[in-house]
Amino acid sequence: MKYDIIRTEMADELIHKLILYIARNFGNETALARLDEMENAISLLSDDPYMGEKPRYSLLRRQGYLVLILKKDLVFYKVDDDKKLITIYAVVDQRQDYLSIVRGL
Repeated sequence: MKYDIIRTEMADELIHKLILYIARNFGNETALARLDEMENAISLLSDDPYMGEKPRYSLLRRQGYLVLILKKDLVFYKVDDDKKLITIYAVVDQRQDYLSIVRGL
């Protein structure tokens, strides 16, 4: 059975900022291609919710996060098996201080 995928407002905002940054620095085509790659990879979670890895930081592991690694981006999410639901909490460039970002959720 497929899982539903939802994104928090924070995740949507972080994706928006990331795509705008790419568009400004590398062009609209590159930004749209990156967005398509990201959306496609996230959609694969509906069939395989545990394809992500446990985060490096124990604080995030204890809070139940999984992380999907997409080239330079990290997608932080949680799985609710009872509701068949995946919640995307944050999408960040792994070169950022992502622990602070995710900790603030």
